[in-house]
Amino acid sequence: MNGFKTTMLLAALTALLMVLGYLFGGSGGALIALVVAAGMNFFTYWNADKIVLRMHNARVVDAASAPEFYGLVADLARNAGLPMPKVYVVDTAAPNAFATGRNPENAAVAATTGLLGMLSREEVAAVMAHELGHVRNRDTLVMTMVATIAGAIAMIANFGLFFGGNRGNGHAAAGILAVLMAPFAAMIVQMAISRTREYGADRAGAEISGNPAALATALAKISGAAQRIPNPVAERNPAAAQLYIVPVGLSELFSTHPSTEKRIAALQAMQGQVEQDQVGQGQAGGFRGVARPSALDPLGRGRR
Repeated sequence: MNGFKTTMLLAALTALLMVLGYLFGGSGGALIALVVAAGMNFFTYWNADKIVLRMHNARVVDAASAPEFYGLVADLARNAGLPMPKVYVVDTAAPNAFATGRNPENAAVAATTGLLGMLSREEVAAVMAHELGHVRNRDTLVMTMVATIAGAIAMIANFGLFFGGNRGNGHAAAGILAVLMAPFAAMIVQMAISRTREYGADRAGAEISGNPAALATALAKISGAAQRIPNPVAERNPAAAQLYIVPVGLSELFSTHPSTEKRIAALQAMQGQVEQDQVGQGQAGGFRGVARPSALDPLGRGRR
């Protein structure tokens, strides 16, 4: 069902792009818009991870350069039944994390140095489990593609503001309406996809780590800091905000995420069931590979 909804939403964005093309260029403009949309979809399918990682100046790490962080992700990937993703670190004080890639076989996960330094090891594991949840749910490619098409819609609408008026008063009025409504419509579709998927990734992350409480406390810690600490990438590219585990610099109405409070409440509700299951199975804790509550330094080494 989620795949069908996603396909329909992407089709709606492509159709909106074609309508804008028609308003500003007639049938030829609509055809050009269709070709542009198809080209963007094809390009982002093969290059989504490269686009996002280059945008953040992310650096790849491995078992030699960041043994504890890399090992933590490897353990979580095994728990999730996923291939080992590439692991990246982003050198910024803004605490956040994201996942990208066109499918689980070509996925990458990344955490900022700010996040690694702020959270306990158990909380870092819960955050990375959330990102692996996006990978397992195949969210990462869709969100990159939606952001790309939504950006194109805004670009074409702004272009039409300057040039649409040459086609007569009727077309000028339609062009002005498109300029006002198209970016907003694209944003609404983008939010609809992302908010649903954040709840799904939270559920998957809680399952993968076995510790909803750690994800809840991690969200509480980083959400406030993410608003206070500047994020240059999100400031230059607002569409990047949808990739992060917590929203950056947006009110709840225009956020690509549900409110952090609602997500925490949902995770706390899961925790009771997890504890009951663990008692029934004779377990004392969640994901055993992250039980020690030490933090990770920016390179992923344990810090007492």
